[in-house]
Amino acid sequence: MIVAFSVTPLGVGEEVGEYVADAVRVVRESGLPNRTDAMFTSIEGEWDEVMDVVKRAVAAVEARAPRVSLVLKADVRPGVTDGLTSKVETVERHLGA
Repeated sequence: MIVAFSVTPLGVGEEVGEYVADAVRVVRESGLPNRTDAMFTSIEGEWDEVMDVVKRAVAAVEARAPRVSLVLKADVRPGVTDGLTSKVETVERHLGA
């Protein structure tokens, strides 16, 4: 499964980068395949392990912010691995054709 999620602290002002970094740090330390871009962090693994990482990432931000917004999108597709890479490679292959 791949989960793309965004954790946003609320009530801390406009500069939220250091709070978001706390969440991304949790993801990177998890050891699961992941990728961060300007809008979302994507993580790949089994349901329980991915959701545990998302929960801990939210908790890391929640520890410093009075309110947290979470946006989450999941691709639940049993048996597929390396989707973070293979899905992008497929699109790139079509773009190159």
